[in-house]
Amino acid sequence: MPSPLLAPLFGSPAMEAVWSDAATVAAMLAVEEALAAAEAEAGVVPAAASAAIAAVVARRGIDIEALADAAGMAGNTAIPLVKALTAEVRAADAEAAKWVHYGATSQDVMDTGLVLQLRSAFRLIEVDLARAMAAAAALAQAHRDTPMAGRTWLQQALPITFGLKMAGTLDALMRHRDRLAEARPRILALQFGGAAGTLASLGATGPEVARLLAARLDLSLPETPWHGQRDRILEAASLMAGLVASAAKVARDVALMMQTEVGEVLEPAAPGRGGSSTMPHKRNPALSATILGAAGLAPQLLATIAAGGAGEHERAAGGWQSEWLALPELARLTGGVMARLAELLEGLEVKPERMRANLGATGGLLMAEAVQMALAPALGRLAAHDRIEAACRKAVGEGRDLLDVLAEDGEITAHAPRDRLAELLDPAGYLGSAGFFVDRVLARYRAV
Repeated sequence: MPSPLLAPLFGSPAMEAVWSDAATVAAMLAVEEALAAAEAEAGVVPAAASAAIAAVVARRGIDIEALADAAGMAGNTAIPLVKALTAEVRAADAEAAKWVHYGATSQDVMDTGLVLQLRSAFRLIEVDLARAMAAAAALAQAHRDTPMAGRTWLQQALPITFGLKMAGTLDALMRHRDRLAEARPRILALQFGGAAGTLASLGATGPEVARLLAARLDLSLPETPWHGQRDRILEAASLMAGLVASAAKVARDVALMMQTEVGEVLEPAAPGRGGSSTMPHKRNPALSATILGAAGLAPQLLATIAAGGAGEHERAAGGWQSEWLALPELARLTGGVMARLAELLEGLEVKPERMRANLGATGGLLMAEAVQMALAPALGRLAAHDRIEAACRKAVGEGRDLLDVLAEDGEITAHAPRDRLAELLDPAGYLGSAGFFVDRVLARYRAV
């Protein structure tokens, strides 16, 4: 369960509020109130009873501690909540108490309440996602042509631009935004099926009550009740886990680029952030570490929810219950991760001079492919590859710059004299379509 000590580190105040016990109870009460109103509109429940139920819900008088104690015996939170609500309504209007929770089952109230909480969570996530996209776009634009070493297998590979790295981040975040928008109507759907998904207790009025209830809660009306089909919850969890994974990709790169020997970026500075309890000089990647810590938990939470999808018949024993813990925790982590990602990108300090210096760290080896491709038309691609590879091994073995080694090879200089080789070994001249890709991503971002 959430720790008050760690919640400010891994979560966000707004997301914690969405998944607090009080918010969970409020969401279920909102479902009960809307149910009574929908049934009154359909002529199932007296209008006076609906008004009495709404008045009790508005007082927010449910004792959460007593509810928690009772839930342990009942097996879920909805059963004692309905009993407590019925008792409160009875105290005000005995006749109205007959109509509390009419025709519904516990899972209707809990699942639909959960969907209402997911809607609030998505709104918060989308706010921080928009912040992160705007910050990534600004960095991509500002550093469109800032060269740096691209790295594969943690080794320098070819020159890229920092703008391209940020454009890739922006591109991924925009895809997450699109997924969220496309999945919203599917995920944010009413769950209302009664005891076994037939709404038999409401007779012929069941579908009409469901339609009215969905409208009152501003939720999609599904084709069938989904007590036993947990794909909506799994999709929500997958979306959140995907956001965490993409944020962790950024955090991992930032942490690596902040290494003392690399020094290409710095996380935003703030009093008390990233320091050491014993080393005054340290500036640790604290935001990145928090994101990565959450990313270590998200896959397991997603797996728990996925495993719950294999529930038994019309009502699962165990899989559904595991969602009560896993999904809110995943949402909390996602909220914290997205808030920190936005903060990280908005305040990221970029060091172009260190990027330029690191491009020269290999003495020209980084640009071996450029020389190979320039010689390929004359020597053939494979022959050029083998000749340049041999020159690279010699440069490394003798601790020399690649340019000097290449300039000693008469067959190479016959096709590319030293001045031409120097041009080929300039990282700024081998950036390919990096600028084009940045511009294309930024154009899509601006368009939407």
